[in-house]
Amino acid sequence: MRYVHTNLIAKNWRSLSLFYQKVFGCKPVPPERDLKGAWLERLTGMPDAHIVGEHLRLPGYDDAGLTLEIFSYDTSTSGEPKLNLHGFSHIAFEVENVADTVKLLLSEGGELVGEIVSREYETLGTGTFAYAKDPEGNIIEVQSWKKHKESSAE
Repeated sequence: MRYVHTNLIAKNWRSLSLFYQKVFGCKPVPPERDLKGAWLERLTGMPDAHIVGEHLRLPGYDDAGLTLEIFSYDTSTSGEPKLNLHGFSHIAFEVENVADTVKLLLSEGGELVGEIVSREYETLGTGTFAYAKDPEGNIIEVQSWKKHKESSAE
């Protein structure tokens, strides 16, 4: 058994896909999807279901690695995600520099949820974190880690 992908339903899959490519370096995995037919109606339980979109290879993985599946349905419902709702809350990316990534994210239409914060963890080092939203309001955690320096014996 293995984990394969996370699906994100977008209002506009192309523009949301470009956001994740530009900000986080995700790479498209061909082919683009254009799915419809009786099999999809049976699978989704939705009459006339029609899905378009693509998979994006997540950064840090090879060609067989995890993907973010960004799809759009012809008809969909919406509700703004919030950090404290039950269910899936956010996806997270580890980056070199949180502040630089947040600046890029903002320039590409994203939005900061709270503030950039750092916290010292006794055994892990210092973590720097920010919660943000992509252009469609989906929540993203951006994080970086600085390990504790080993004390040298003199």
